[in-house]
Amino acid sequence: MKIAIIGAGIAGLSAAFDLSGAGHDVTIFEAAPYAGGLAAGFKSNRWDWHLEQYYHHWFQSDVHIQQIIRELGVTDKLFFPRPTTSIYTRGKIYPFDSPTTVLFSPLLPLVPKLRFGLVGLYLRFSKNWQAMEKETADRWLRRTMGDTAYNILWKPLLVGKFGDYYRDVNMAWFWARVHSRTTRLGYFEGGFQAFIDALTRAVQERGATVRLNTPTTAIAPQPNGQLQVSFKAEMEPAGPETFDQVLATVSPPLLGQLTPALPAGYLASLGQLKSMGAVVTVLALKHPLTDKHYWINLPKEEGTPFLALVEHTNFIDPVHYDNDHIIYCGDYLNPDHEYFSLGKDELLTRFLPALRNFNPNFNESWVKESWLFKTKYAQPIPPVNHSRNIPPLKTPIPGLFWASMSQVYPWDRGTNYAVEIGRRVARQMMGDPSSA
Repeated sequence: MKIAIIGAGIAGLSAAFDLSGAGHDVTIFEAAPYAGGLAAGFKSNRWDWHLEQYYHHWFQSDVHIQQIIRELGVTDKLFFPRPTTSIYTRGKIYPFDSPTTVLFSPLLPLVPKLRFGLVGLYLRFSKNWQAMEKETADRWLRRTMGDTAYNILWKPLLVGKFGDYYRDVNMAWFWARVHSRTTRLGYFEGGFQAFIDALTRAVQERGATVRLNTPTTAIAPQPNGQLQVSFKAEMEPAGPETFDQVLATVSPPLLGQLTPALPAGYLASLGQLKSMGAVVTVLALKHPLTDKHYWINLPKEEGTPFLALVEHTNFIDPVHYDNDHIIYCGDYLNPDHEYFSLGKDELLTRFLPALRNFNPNFNESWVKESWLFKTKYAQPIPPVNHSRNIPPLKTPIPGLFWASMSQVYPWDRGTNYAVEIGRRVARQMMGDPSSA
């Protein structure tokens, strides 16, 4: 078959890896000048390794990403450090990444600690997420572990992640965050971009074409059953071209914009899939900010202007970044939030003073370089009974498939599940009934 894939993110590349490996004629259209999507990296000219635009790591339980790394023959590039994950509350940072740290934490009295631990064990071993999706995480966690533990430990995460929607998120989403995650976190030598480059090379070696700087403008069904893809190209004729099948790995709103021929009911269902955007500033500092804390969850109720403080170089050795100390200040926000209209300097004016909460010695002279990245599609919002709302990978238009982070539920979005959904949709496109 002649197949078009819209988007050279991890899902699109993973699908192309299998489709081209099976002998199909695959062309990937990517609007950006690079492959990788939200996992793509960037690099200061002083650094040896790339750094992700949006903070990333893997878990030891992420089997799909590890499988494709094995198939690429680059397992020796994968490693799993054990960084410290923490929470910030009441003006202090508390490690929060093992039963031991919770047990000895001064944040909770004994009874809330016990309830917290028992609930955590239940979520770790239970597999019945379908029952949990019938109730919100806010209500389920209050009922099972009590207000004290919930308000201190988990409510700030939900509020930071989903803003005004935090009371709507179902418990199955929360279960997935606890059920399979590990304390050891994975990374790739050279950064995620090095993995993306290896996957892209493998796709091309299998015969696929990757066309960067080529945004798709329309997908239209044709009378002969094929699909016409229109696009803009800087260096080549601007098409359109026809294909036997098309896989779109784009956001729900963009799928609707590209394919107005989709049935009205299906377009309406896309409109019901809500998500949060992300705004991330990245700082290269002269000095470390915290004492070995990698990931710090921040409660917005205490006035911090962002959700997460991630000190990447407390996870990965700063020697790979010219001994810079790398800080992410990240936030999930409604797509219409004012942060999306502000420039880097305006956001730094708001963010930098907050860093003194974590190190009173910090001042702006520590900042060597800074970067800003934004996306309005970063975190799907899963309401109660969300499994009923998710469109299948095969759309109502024959030959048109859709694979996105909105469909990996109940699992949280990330590169591991991008690989899984990309390879699953490839099997469907090749007629494997077990992948439906």
